[in-house]
Amino acid sequence: MAGNALPAARGEVSAGVIDVLRRAPQRAAVMPVRAVRQASPYGDDLQLALYLCYELHYRGIAGVSDWWEWNPALLELRAEIETRFLGALRADVEPHADVESALDELLAEPVHGTGLSHFLAEDGELWQLREYAALRSLYHLKEADPEAWAIPRLTGRAKAGLVAVEYDEYGAGRADRIHAKLFADLMADLGLDNRYGHYLEAGTAEMLAAVNLMSVFGLHRSLRGALVGHYATVEITSSPSCRRLADAMQRVGAGPAAVRFYTEHVEADAVHEQLVRREVIGGLLAGEPGLEPDVIFGIDATAWVEDRFGEAVLTAWKDDRSSLRVPL
Repeated sequence: MAGNALPAARGEVSAGVIDVLRRAPQRAAVMPVRAVRQASPYGDDLQLALYLCYELHYRGIAGVSDWWEWNPALLELRAEIETRFLGALRADVEPHADVESALDELLAEPVHGTGLSHFLAEDGELWQLREYAALRSLYHLKEADPEAWAIPRLTGRAKAGLVAVEYDEYGAGRADRIHAKLFADLMADLGLDNRYGHYLEAGTAEMLAAVNLMSVFGLHRSLRGALVGHYATVEITSSPSCRRLADAMQRVGAGPAAVRFYTEHVEADAVHEQLVRREVIGGLLAGEPGLEPDVIFGIDATAWVEDRFGEAVLTAWKDDRSSLRVPL
């Protein structure tokens, strides 16, 4: 089933991609390659264009031919955007000296946290939780899918550990327990539209960057180390933040399904943390020690992008305005 229809453009590059995708297969198209070099690497225009290119590899886009997925000209444009995005991240993200220090910092919970989940647990109102869920739906409704691309690229302990975590993410054989389905149920409890990709128009550049990061890591075999680092970051930081978000949902009376999504992750991700750290990262680096810098980059880039997203949301709320591009 295809995702939502094409959204409105947010600049020259995304307008060019949308124009191309509206065309019939095999029709000649002019790609805005030069404009990529002028656009902000983290801005709405480039991030939306990249998101649309990647969506062709997930569920597709309503009204867009599947033929475009492997079109050479579109792939060339996507490569230009990826180079701009990854180049900016490598310049802006300060790497840790080694994997262990990077992981240890993720585990260090501050006594008085000031992040997004801390705010929602202590002071968040129902409307803010609804906005948060709408934004995160672009991520959680494809939860675990990018990491699945790593499975054929890993071997031994790393492969077995990743598959064990993915098995849980996909409901351990039960469709009603797939984590993406649990998030859709959360959205329904909050009175939100839980269709895949529905809130793309509302999605900010910061949220699109978080989604695009896991896609670029997943789609490139050369970035398998970064994808493992990304996965480790998500699993290690998930359990404590989900505990706070479950508290927030209970406090505002959001409903059982809204609470369940986060309580499910509190216990599961505590186990996943150990699997990813010991088996996936440990197994990968035992066989390919040269990938350690990539694993570190995946950890640090994920934390940096997520912090940037949280800061943007909190800044909007502190200014008494919506964190979304368009209202719910």
